[in-house]
Amino acid sequence: MWYRVASSAGRSLGPALGALGSRQKHSLPDLPYDYGALEPHINAQIMQLHHSKHHLAYVNNLNATEEKYQEALAKGDVTAQVALQPALKFNGGGHINHSIFWTNLSPNGGGEPKGELLEAIKRDFGSFEKFKEKLTAVSVGVQGSGWGWLGFNKERGQLQIAACSNQDPLQGTTGLIPLLGIDVWEHAYYLQYKNVRPDYLKAIWNVINWENVAQRYMACKK
Repeated sequence: MWYRVASSAGRSLGPALGALGSRQKHSLPDLPYDYGALEPHINAQIMQLHHSKHHLAYVNNLNATEEKYQEALAKGDVTAQVALQPALKFNGGGHINHSIFWTNLSPNGGGEPKGELLEAIKRDFGSFEKFKEKLTAVSVGVQGSGWGWLGFNKERGQLQIAACSNQDPLQGTTGLIPLLGIDVWEHAYYLQYKNVRPDYLKAIWNVINWENVAQRYMACKK
């Protein structure tokens, strides 16, 4: 069985959060591969639970929170609007982050990027190996739950590595455009790697979809 990604999942969220009066409900994006396609690096049980349970929960909670926010807007209830901001950030971020994450992975992934992305990595980090070591170290070092990211600083025209706590979305909290995200919440790896996060991070490099990351890099340079 194959799962096709809905390409609008990540892009549609931002405008929807800003125009709740005319929004459409968010939906769980499909995967472009089978749940077991990333084995042995990420097993099928993890992928199924991560996608069909955890990501779906963010989608459902985001829709519910937006409905409440829309009601608060209609009533002019600023207090309620402010109170709903953390839920919008958490569930909206969870939806954005995971929609990127699924496309960043591929059963045909791994190795090194090519072309302009590889040249940019060498320019900004010295070498691909140094970049890999730095993003791994930042991801290992996330306290509790969160994400390690490769992002693009449009103002400086440079690649940057960053860590975000919980489900904080990279662009919404740092201004960096997300290119590659590594989920280090325990639900992303615990059933296979227990509490040994470094082993999970070593394995995930074997399924990174560099073609997708390169497409994101070229798109944000325009």
